[in-house]
Parts: sequence; structure tokens; C-alpha cells
Amino acid sequence: MNKEVTEEKLTKYFSITKEALDMATKAEKRADMKKEAADFLDMASRYYSDAQHFKDKGDYVLAFGALNYAHGWLDAGARISLFKVKDSRLFTVDDE
Repeated sequence: MNKEVTEEKLTKYFSITKEALDMATKAEKRADMKKEAADFLDMASRYYSDAQHFKDKGDYVLAFGALNYAHGWLDAGARISLFKVKDSRLFTVDDE
């Protein structure tokens, strides 16, 4: 059982979340919910920034938690089609 957040694990999840954030930012947005899509992206960006702040302070647990919130906002936006993404590696969406 793994009970710690290592630098390696944190680096991996920073990379995955950054890739998802970039993809969602560039993706086509749902026409009738552009304001909501912008809000989801803003929240994800803020949590990603918080994660970097916590990492810089050496608090890997809070950094990992903030990354999970960031990715959660992105994933939720993808699930309700705020961002039109087709990458099931980064989001819980179909690749079709």
C-alpha cells in the first residue's frame, strides 16, 4: 500500500493535468454554455496554480489534492460536453 506522495508521482500528475488543461483550453466549447466552460477552465487553472504553490512550499499532499480538484473540474466539464474532447486517457469520455 502506498501512503505517500512522492516527487515522482507528483511530477507525473502535474504532467497529466497540464496536458488535460491545455487540451480543454484549446477544445471547441459548447456553444450554449461558453460562460460555464470558461468558469470550469478558470477553476481548473486556479487549482493547478495552487498545486504549484503547494509543491514549491514542499507540501506534496496539498499539491496532489489541488491537482485532483483541477483535473476533476476538467473531467466534469468534459463529461457534460462543455469542452469537446475525445481522449479517454485524460478524461472520462468516449474516444468516438
